[in-house]
Amino acid sequence: MSNYDFNLKDKVAIITGGGGVLTGVFAKALCSHGAKVALFDINKEAADNVAAQLQSAGGTAKGYQADVLSKESLTNAYEQVKKDFGTCDILLNGAGVHHPLATTGHDQLTQENMSDGRSFFDLDLDKVEWVNRIDFMGTFIPTQVICKDMVGKKGCSVINISSMNAISPTTTVPIYSAAKAGVSNFTAWLSNYFALVDIRVNAIAPGFFVTNLNKHIMEKEDGSLTARSERIIAGTPMSRFGDPDECAGTLLYLVDPKLSSFVTGAVIPIDGGFSSFCGV
Repeated sequence: MSNYDFNLKDKVAIITGGGGVLTGVFAKALCSHGAKVALFDINKEAADNVAAQLQSAGGTAKGYQADVLSKESLTNAYEQVKKDFGTCDILLNGAGVHHPLATTGHDQLTQENMSDGRSFFDLDLDKVEWVNRIDFMGTFIPTQVICKDMVGKKGCSVINISSMNAISPTTTVPIYSAAKAGVSNFTAWLSNYFALVDIRVNAIAPGFFVTNLNKHIMEKEDGSLTARSERIIAGTPMSRFGDPDECAGTLLYLVDPKLSSFVTGAVIPIDGGFSSFCGV
């Protein structure tokens, strides 16, 4: 193994939510080791921007408009990928969302804050359904569309993006937490279902990283930490937020058919010890 040449040459990777911060890091890591990367995003401009950065660094990448909640949209995008690069070897389900109307305005309910319009009883059902659909069904549907071509093809891998919230839900985000718990459970189920057709299925569970998705929660307008962020740091043994680049190594390990050939159904935390610390 000491002389092992890590190489993803000729592998085709599809990343949903490909215009995001973490998914952009994942795309860069895969590209840098020779994979051809297709970036799916409902915002094609965001996907194209990431693709352009990868191309300028010498990688092979292209952006595609795709809605993870539309089987037709995903099928059309994947048909184009097959024309451009070939069938998929690596599917990374990276699409995910929060929404302020699907979060509570306080950590715990009291009789005093019950009528402030931000309690559990006030959560907007349309936004609740939207968050749940993108965070869970937005993993389920791309897997259903794309993995047919992986059956019987050697060395294929599905990587789902779960969350620390799936292990122990943080306050204010009940729907995101429940949906990510569903992603972890689906990862376990799918790993068994696909085990005899040479498709490994694993998940990465990031801890706390400052991204476009959560920046408004983690930082004040002046860039200083919110009270919530200070509590997160206090509960993280490494006493800091993660850098998105710190997720890349775990991804590369999981997609490599030699390094992790007997690993399937795993949900790996990347959280600076947050999930292993009780707070005392």
